[in-house]
Amino acid sequence: MADPTGFLKARERELPKRRPVSIRLMDWKEVYETQDPTELRRQAGRCMDCGIPFCHQGCPLGNLIPEWNDLVWRGEGHQAIERLHATNNFPEFTGRLCPAPCESSCVLGINQPAVIIKQVEVSIIDQAFANGWVTPHPPERLTGKTVAVVGSGPAGLAAAQQLTRAGHTVAVFERDDRIGGLLRYGIPDFKMEKKQIEARLSQMQAEGTRFRAGVNIGVDIAWDALRSRYDAVIVATGATVPRDLTIPGRDLLGVHFAMDYLVQSNRVGAGDTVAEHVTAQGKHVVVLGGGDTGADCIGTAHRQQAISVTNLAIGIQPPDERPEHQPWPMNPTLFEVSSAHEEGGERVYLASTVEFLANDAGEVRAIRVAETEYVDGRRVPKSGTEREIPADLVLLALGFTGPESDTIDDQLPLQFELSGTLERDEGYQSSEAGVFVAGDAGRGQSLIVWAIAEGRAAASAVDRYLEGTTQLPFPVKPTDHAIAV
Repeated sequence: MADPTGFLKARERELPKRRPVSIRLMDWKEVYETQDPTELRRQAGRCMDCGIPFCHQGCPLGNLIPEWNDLVWRGEGHQAIERLHATNNFPEFTGRLCPAPCESSCVLGINQPAVIIKQVEVSIIDQAFANGWVTPHPPERLTGKTVAVVGSGPAGLAAAQQLTRAGHTVAVFERDDRIGGLLRYGIPDFKMEKKQIEARLSQMQAEGTRFRAGVNIGVDIAWDALRSRYDAVIVATGATVPRDLTIPGRDLLGVHFAMDYLVQSNRVGAGDTVAEHVTAQGKHVVVLGGGDTGADCIGTAHRQQAISVTNLAIGIQPPDERPEHQPWPMNPTLFEVSSAHEEGGERVYLASTVEFLANDAGEVRAIRVAETEYVDGRRVPKSGTEREIPADLVLLALGFTGPESDTIDDQLPLQFELSGTLERDEGYQSSEAGVFVAGDAGRGQSLIVWAIAEGRAAASAVDRYLEGTTQLPFPVKPTDHAIAV
C-alpha cells in the first residue's frame, strides 16, 4: 500500500493548473501545466489499496490502478509504466481524453474526493516517454499469418499492436491521409497535441506494424478483395455517421456537422490548405449538443476568435452532486465545466431548436429556439416560448448513429443490428468467417477506453482464430458493461 494514512493526510484532490485563459486562447497547445512531482506523489498516496478495488471494475481495461499508484508514490516510475502498459496500450490517449469512469468507482469517493487516477496515469506515460522507457516490443517469431485492420482509431491501433506482438503481419488501412482516425482529426490539439500520436506510431512501426494511409476500403480496395488477401480482417471504422437535425432551414449555408468543422480545424493546424475552410472568426457561433464534441467545438471557436459562442442542450442541466438514482460506484451524470467551458460562452439547457433562419443570401442568420417541456416522456418545444438567437455558424454536435455501411452492404455480406452497428458474436466475429468487429463500429458511440479494450479483446479473438489458441488477454466481451458505465 502506498501510504496507509495518505488519504487522511491529503483529503483534497490537487490537479495540475490550467494555463490562464487569456494565454491559452492564443495558441493550440494543451491547456494543463505540468504537475509538481511532490504534489503528484502526495495525491498517488491517497489511494487506499482497497481490499476490493472497484476502480478495476469501473475501468473497461481493468487497469491495475492501486499498483501503479503505489509505484508512483514510491518514485518507481519505470515499474509503474510496466504495470500500466500491461493493460493499456495507449495511456497517453486515455490519460488525456478518457472521462475517467474509474474515478467514479473509487472507494475513497464514497465520502471524500476520489483519487486523481487519470492524472496519475498520464504522468506515468509522460515520464516514460521523456526517459526513453517506451521501447519497441517486436515479436520473437512470425506466424506467417496476415491481418488487415480497417480504421486507425484507438480500437484499430490497439488490435494492430497486440497482433503484431503476437507475430502476425498486420497492415492498418486508413482512408485519411494520416494515421490516427478521430484521434488525429477529431480531437483538438488543446486536448491532445498530435506529437502523442506520432510517438506511439513510431513505436508500432519499429515493432513491425504496417500503415497504409490514404486507402479507402470499399473504394480503392473492395471489401471482398481485402478479405481474400488476408487471413483475417478487423473492422474498426468507428461510428462516424452523425445524427442530423431535420428541421426547417437545415440546408442553409453555415449549418455544419461538428465533426466536419473539427476535422478542417485540425487539418489547418497540421499545416494543410483547406478549401472553403469553415471558421468561426468574427461570427456568432451556436453549438447544438452538450457533450464532449460540443465542448471541442466551443474551445475551437474561441481560438478562432468568434464574436460569441452559445451552447444549447435540449435536456435539463445535470446536478452538481451525485444523484440518489446513481449511487456509488455508478458513473453519475454531473454538470461539468471543461477547459473549453471555462474559456467563455453561454450554456443554455432546456432549449429546443425549432428552425434555422436565413438572410437574403441563403445563409443562416439566427436560430429559433423554444423552452423544452416533457410530454408523455418526450421532449418537445413549449408553445409560446420561442425566441431567436443570432447565429452565423451552427455546429451540430448531436452524437453518432453508427458506422458507414454503403460499401460494406454491397461488397461483403455482413449483418447489421437494428441500432445500425455491425453484428458480431461473443468472440467479436461478424457473420462473415474471419471478419471481426471492434470498437464503435460494433458497440456504437462510446468512450476511448472502451475502444482500446475492445481492440485488445478482438486481437485475442483473431489470434485464437488463426492459431487455435492465444496468450493475448481478453479483457472484455461485447456484452460487458462496467459498473461505472
